[in-house]
Amino acid sequence: QVQLVESGGGLVQAGGSLRLSCAASERTFSNYVKGWFRQAPGKEREFVAAISWRGSSIAYADAVKGRFTISRDDAKNTVYLQMNSLKPEDTAVYYCAISRIWTITMSQYIYWGQGTQVTVSS
Repeated sequence: QVQLVESGGGLVQAGGSLRLSCAASERTFSNYVKGWFRQAPGKEREFVAAISWRGSSIAYADAVKGRFTISRDDAKNTVYLQMNSLKPEDTAVYYCAISRIWTITMSQYIYWGQGTQVTVSS
């Protein structure tokens, strides 16, 4: 069982930035695909970004492309989501998750963090 703990959420004005972190409990974290998802109030959880085992493949949802950057630091067992030019519609609970295969399909992610709230005010 891999435990994931997100941090870095908070309240920010539109146009601002936040960096989310997701720390894993095991060194085997480097063997997984890492993803970020989000769930806004009253909406389904959706894909945000993913990065492959060695970082050779990265994917973003169209809604965040050009504004968000996913990265990883295997030495720290951590994956990051740098969020710039934030918009009110980015308000959501953000979750990190890991998968054994390269995918953006939520059901293929097997371990999840508890989520961190991001609120963007207009």
